[in-house]
Amino acid sequence: MEALPGGFTLELPEGVFPLSTDSMALAHFCAPKNGAKILDLGSGGGTLGLLLCASCPDCRITGVEISERSHRAALENIRANGLTGRMESICADAAQVPSLFPSGSFSCCVSNPPYFGGGPGSARNPEARRRGSLSMASLMASAAWALKYGGDFFLVHRPEALGEIIAQGAKAGLEAKRLRLLRHQEGGPVSLILVRLRKGASPGLSWEEISLYDASGDPTKIYREIYHISEV
Repeated sequence: MEALPGGFTLELPEGVFPLSTDSMALAHFCAPKNGAKILDLGSGGGTLGLLLCASCPDCRITGVEISERSHRAALENIRANGLTGRMESICADAAQVPSLFPSGSFSCCVSNPPYFGGGPGSARNPEARRRGSLSMASLMASAAWALKYGGDFFLVHRPEALGEIIAQGAKAGLEAKRLRLLRHQEGGPVSLILVRLRKGASPGLSWEEISLYDASGDPTKIYREIYHISEV
């Protein structure tokens, strides 16, 4: 069992994607506004939803997860943390979002989507990391459908996916507005990208770089913020 911010706990069975830097970094990057109504596409065992509930006490989270095992884990985490009034999990393919909700139902979407399309990289990772039938085009189409005009879609992905994210987002009416490059070590390669896309926005992309550890190997200020570690 993992202890999360806000006094929440996370318990995930074997085979469900575990708590990772991806979810922690995305929750920090998203920073939802008070009263946000959030759709989590590919929500797994509810990890990201719990993190967002901790950072924004009056937001409401709806998770859509295709894996029955992960969906059941999410339901149990929601129940165990007393969040049945604020958080829900629906067992469905994220590509089916247009058939699940009216258009414009959410003020914000988030996603820590599957990265791997198959092969050795996929074999070394849990079921939740395999791309399966959820293409980038389908992910963007679902987010665009669910968002109200001016709503934001936040996602975390591998650096090599940036071009596809921007291109497929634009096709769906989602304009990339903010990019964060995350390096584990200062001066090292970019490990993850975090992107904010806005429905109906005009072009214009700002970007920033962060490192989790400095050149001497010590945790940085942003690392402590992401992992909610108080300075001594």
